[in-house]
Amino acid sequence: MVIEWLKVKVPIELRETYIQKDAEIWTETLSKYSGYVGKEIWFNPKDETDLIMVIYWDSKDAWKSIPASVLEDTDRRFTEAMGQSFPFVEEGEYQVRKFSDR
Repeated sequence: MVIEWLKVKVPIELRETYIQKDAEIWTETLSKYSGYVGKEIWFNPKDETDLIMVIYWDSKDAWKSIPASVLEDTDRRFTEAMGQSFPFVEEGEYQVRKFSDR
């Protein structure tokens, strides 16, 4: 399993709209692709403008197989829905060695 990790700054007054539009546009699009496992959005209680998106993929190949044109179109639709763009402050990739037994 591979984790796509993204950090973005979102003004607190736009946070809920951002999360809703992200689910409607980005998550809806990504979930149609083989290898997509799920997504979580975390926020930092010490800086509520920090949003972390953790996206789970079966493999790096599955993640990277999404066509660039789909990503560009999805980003365009999201930016239009929000009325502005929100560039990522940080991006990362992690591999899961083992899930907890909970």
